[in-house]
Amino acid sequence: MKSIQELSAIISEELVRIEYPKTPRSLYEPIDYILGLGGKRMRPILVLMAYQLFDKNIEKAISPALAIEVFHNFTLLHDDIMDNAPLRRGRKTVHKKWNNNVAILSGDAMLVQAFQLISEADNTIVKQILAVFSKAAIEVCEGQQWDMDFENRSNVSISDYLKMIEHKTAVLLGAALQIGGIIGGGTITEQKHLYAFGRNLGIAFQLKDDLLDAFGDTETFGKQIGGDIMANKKTYLYLKALELSDKDQRKNLEQYFSTNDTSELKVDAVKIIFLNLDIPELTANLISEYHSRAMENLAAINSENKEPLLAFSALLLDRVS
Repeated sequence: MKSIQELSAIISEELVRIEYPKTPRSLYEPIDYILGLGGKRMRPILVLMAYQLFDKNIEKAISPALAIEVFHNFTLLHDDIMDNAPLRRGRKTVHKKWNNNVAILSGDAMLVQAFQLISEADNTIVKQILAVFSKAAIEVCEGQQWDMDFENRSNVSISDYLKMIEHKTAVLLGAALQIGGIIGGGTITEQKHLYAFGRNLGIAFQLKDDLLDAFGDTETFGKQIGGDIMANKKTYLYLKALELSDKDQRKNLEQYFSTNDTSELKVDAVKIIFLNLDIPELTANLISEYHSRAMENLAAINSENKEPLLAFSALLLDRVS
């Protein structure tokens, strides 16, 4: 059974081995660039860890794992355009390094490549894998659309937000784990528990990401601190603050989130309100709640090879980037 570090190294090595045509250079170079920025490789590692619950020979799961990573990075290219994000993993985003059109088209090519990699799975299960992958792919798009819709809605609820991040982030983690379970030969019940484990872990992960966006450190986080506040994103932190705020705090929050101000002064002022309402602690409590649910799903799976998944989920609670 391989460790997280060993699986991460395998994914990195396999990504480097992917060969792209030399022309048109402006189509394939951005793909090589975004995949070369590193990252946690969380999603493909989850495919391999889920597979390892049932079988040690991970070769069968490599191509679907790479598909998940390529698809995830495709979404990053397009999401960064929509968010006008300047940085990704501490480096220029593709649309900033090249331009929007290049990022869109390179992303489209990555989507096609992801399905090509999925199709390399065993013929007896490829249809089942494609069904899980396709469902997650469209739900990710739904989540992104809700995320954009929320920017122009004043009546977003916390439940709306949790549903959005479930689709935008959590379902792909669930799909990664379920696909690993399918390839490894897990039962239908075990596959469902793996999906639920990933879903709950994914929601916890995104909530932690939101928390780090406001209260993390640029050096370790790799993205601009306060970016969600600058973009007026209605994250859990903001929505919970609205729920608990007094009249003056609510007025100030709504005013800050109705302007195009992207200054550090705005970020600092909003963060002061968050701190006064104990929003970081409340967010951390919700993260722990979803993490506990994930652990219950994992406990329901009959396998002696859970240690990498247990270690992985523990890292989530402690992450600073």
